[in-house]
Amino acid sequence: QVQLVESGGGLVQAGGSLRLSCAASGLTFRSYVMNWFRQAPGKEREFVSSISTSGASTYYAKSVKGRFTISRDNTKNTVYLQMKSLKPEDTAVYHCAARLDGRASTTYDYWGQGTQVTVSS
Repeated sequence: QVQLVESGGGLVQAGGSLRLSCAASGLTFRSYVMNWFRQAPGKEREFVSSISTSGASTYYAKSVKGRFTISRDNTKNTVYLQMKSLKPEDTAVYHCAARLDGRASTTYDYWGQGTQVTVSS
């Protein structure tokens, strides 16, 4: 049974930092491109960041580029999202998602339940 479990969310003041983690189990982690998405209340889910299987390539939404850093540790089956200079508009539930390498970029095999990030002004 595949599980993606996010952690690290919380309440932080604007300008602060948080580090999210997503621990994966039940899959060959190194074979999956890992992604972070977020969904704010009343808004559609949006892509935040992704990282290739080796970690050599990373991608970011324009809204977070320069402030967020994605990384992974294939020995720990975990992907991270370091978030700095947080803004109130970063408030959302953050989900990690796994996509088997080689699949279409719009197809995600597994999703986590999410972790809430709230940024106060």
